[in-house]
Amino acid sequence: MVSLEQQDGVFVLRMASGENRFNWDFLEAFEAVLDRVEQAPTPSALVTVGEGKFYSNGLDLDWMAGPGQSQAAAAVARVHVLLGRMLTFPTITVAALNGHTFAAGAMLAVAHDFRVMRGERGFFCFPEVDIQIPFTPGMNAVIQAKLSKATAHESMVTGRRYTAEQALQAGIVNETAAEADVLARAIAIAKNYAGKHAAALGAIKRTAYASVLTSLAQTNEMRR
Repeated sequence: MVSLEQQDGVFVLRMASGENRFNWDFLEAFEAVLDRVEQAPTPSALVTVGEGKFYSNGLDLDWMAGPGQSQAAAAVARVHVLLGRMLTFPTITVAALNGHTFAAGAMLAVAHDFRVMRGERGFFCFPEVDIQIPFTPGMNAVIQAKLSKATAHESMVTGRRYTAEQALQAGIVNETAAEADVLARAIAIAKNYAGKHAAALGAIKRTAYASVLTSLAQTNEMRR
C-alpha cells in the first residue's frame, strides 16, 4: 500500500493502492512511513510518488459512505493532521506527480515543498465544487498558503482540470517531465537539498505556516 526505499540518499515513499485514496488503512500506512523518515539518523529529503496513472484521488468517498462510515469524521481529521505534518515536515519534500492528482490528493501535493508533474498525461484538480463537498477551513488555508491568490481562486471555484503545462504556468508545479523522468527529476531536486538541518528546517516551516496549522487544528476542534 505504502512503501519506503532510498535512491541516491533520498527517501522515496511509494503509494501503491490503485487510486491511492485516503481511508483509515492508507492513512495509517502513510503516517508510519513518515515516522521512519523522521527517525532517520542523518539529514535527508523525501519524495512521494504514486503508480500508473494516479498520484492520488484524495478521500476514499466510497469507503467513507460504506464500511468506513463510523470512521469517516475521524479520517478527515487525520487528513487535516497529515496536511499539517507534510506542510512542516523537517526535510525538503518533493511530490512526483506521476498521474491524476485530485481533491485531498492535490492538497497533499501542494503541502510539499516542490512538485514535478508528468507532462503527457494526468490532471491536477480540486473538484470539490463539482462533487458538492465544500473545502474545510483548514483545507482552504493550505491551498491559499501555497498557491497564488488568482490560482487558488480559479482552481477552487471552477474545479478546473490543469494539464501539466497549465499547472506549470499557474505556478502549481515547479517542473514538468516525461513519464519516465518524473521520479528522477523529483529525486534530483530532493538530493540537492538533502543536507538541510532537520530541526532548523522544521522550525522555519512551523513559523512560516503557523496560521495554517492553527486553522487545521481549529477545524478538527469544530468538527468534534
